[in-house]
Amino acid sequence: MKFRGKVWKFGDNVDTDAIIAARYLVSSDPAFLAAHCMEDADPDFMKKISAGDIIVAGENFGCGSSREHAPIAIKTAGISCVVAKSFARIFYRNAFNIGLPIFESRDLWDAVSDGQEIEVDGDNGSIRILNSNRGPLRIEPIPPFMQQLVSDGGLMKHIAKKKA
Repeated sequence: MKFRGKVWKFGDNVDTDAIIAARYLVSSDPAFLAAHCMEDADPDFMKKISAGDIIVAGENFGCGSSREHAPIAIKTAGISCVVAKSFARIFYRNAFNIGLPIFESRDLWDAVSDGQEIEVDGDNGSIRILNSNRGPLRIEPIPPFMQQLVSDGGLMKHIAKKKA
């Protein structure tokens, strides 16, 4: 499970309302939610990103309400994964439930800038900052069962696959 993309940085305590504002919860359509992803944190976010890009955040990413809309908006926007110093526990669970890979790294946030390209290797537990002399940073690999959830597209698709 490898991801390569440009970094888009956000600070500490980015709550679910900054990821997808409550005013957009009138719809559960993933494309509608994605169109407004990170809008309150960075109004130009959706204009800047490309498919496969990576959000890098500080502490407690995804805090606030337990809405699944937040990881759905991120995933549908085309973000390949999120790397943060830490995640709110409910966001962590919701991310895997919908198939959004997330990783914890205490060191990445301070080591990169917006627009830098990185490669996240979820199998081997490393992050490389491309076009940099810096050695790889360590991350905790995703356990095999959770890798399968991501690969299957989330918990519900995983269950449906098992039943088939």
